[in-house]
Amino acid sequence: MSMNITLGREDIVRLAERVEGAQTRAYAIPKLTDEYPAMTIGDGYAVQSELRRRFIASGHRLVGWKAGLTSKAKMQQMGVNVPSIGFLTDRMARPENGAISTGDLVHPRVECEVAFVTKLALSGPGCTCEAVLAATDYVLPAVEIIDSRFAGFKFDLASVIADNGSSARFVGGGRARRPEELDLRTLGVVMERNGEIVGTGASAAVLGHPADAVAMLVNILAEIGETLPAGSFVMSGGITEAVAVKPGDSVVARFQELGSVSMRFVE
Repeated sequence: MSMNITLGREDIVRLAERVEGAQTRAYAIPKLTDEYPAMTIGDGYAVQSELRRRFIASGHRLVGWKAGLTSKAKMQQMGVNVPSIGFLTDRMARPENGAISTGDLVHPRVECEVAFVTKLALSGPGCTCEAVLAATDYVLPAVEIIDSRFAGFKFDLASVIADNGSSARFVGGGRARRPEELDLRTLGVVMERNGEIVGTGASAAVLGHPADAVAMLVNILAEIGETLPAGSFVMSGGITEAVAVKPGDSVVARFQELGSVSMRFVE
């Protein structure tokens, strides 16, 4: 993946402000490449890094990272061919079995993921699945609430990276398990909305193995000059397709061996 940056500092700051406004005040904006058609993936990460800097300056605490677009289903759904990453802060976390407001979201959708909590720092390039498993303290089931801020839910890779991989909220739950206790490739997942099954999948959908997705994330971090600290919470990417939610919906994600994660959505 080329991290070629073509935008000037002024444009990067302006785009980060535009995305931050859309995220914090929940309104849709045109995809960024409408104005900057030559925008690269590197430009997208430059905008994301500026967005992260602004969030941390306003009191957010960085707690981890997320891999996005890691399954064939998601890549096809979004018309892209490489995964992406985004950052997670403490203010995106929501408690298990809690009520999540949709009033401050634009296009809320949910997807099931395996989350990793690290006990050792990881750095790339050359990070491997084995290195990730050795550095993992435990895994747990999680649901990510994604929210593209782009009008009509239409975007491209550079824009979605600038929008922090559509990151919005996340919920961890179930049972924490050591990675060596499980076959992380073959975990079955069922997602229910209001008691009806709306998605099923197996964890191998995530780049063949969720730890491979985390290794890929660490290697992309290296390309933007970052490492993954010990104690990070990492979402390894959607196993199921993203399913839209609205106020009144209850969602339960049931993971084989890991238990379930539930939440309900309110205005």
